[in-house]
Amino acid sequence: MSFSVKTLTAAATLLVSALTSTGVLAHAHLTSAEPAPQSQITVAPAQLTLHFSEDLEPSFSGATLTHQGDKTVSTGKASLSSQGKNTLVLPLDTPLSAGKYQVAWHALSVDGHRTTGSYTFTLK
Repeated sequence: MSFSVKTLTAAATLLVSALTSTGVLAHAHLTSAEPAPQSQITVAPAQLTLHFSEDLEPSFSGATLTHQGDKTVSTGKASLSSQGKNTLVLPLDTPLSAGKYQVAWHALSVDGHRTTGSYTFTLK
């Protein structure tokens, strides 16, 4: 039985894709947040809520909030939401003032993979 080069190439590509995609899916990626990334809001939130694609290890996951690029905002301890182990809640200790904020997050999924990222939002 003979196979064409095109068929063998397609089969090899499919195999490599299948073997590597499971590792990518195991990482906790930010899927949404409140306030949303790049949003402009008019009401100051009482907390940040970060939703991930995987369940998290709360002791090794968290976020830092900075205002205008260099002023760290005081927050409470990050914890998992009662609605799911893939949602991290970060209470804010004081009301936010107008300006641009950056959320820098780090997450450890329950299978041991660590991810990091950041996004901004603006309070008018």
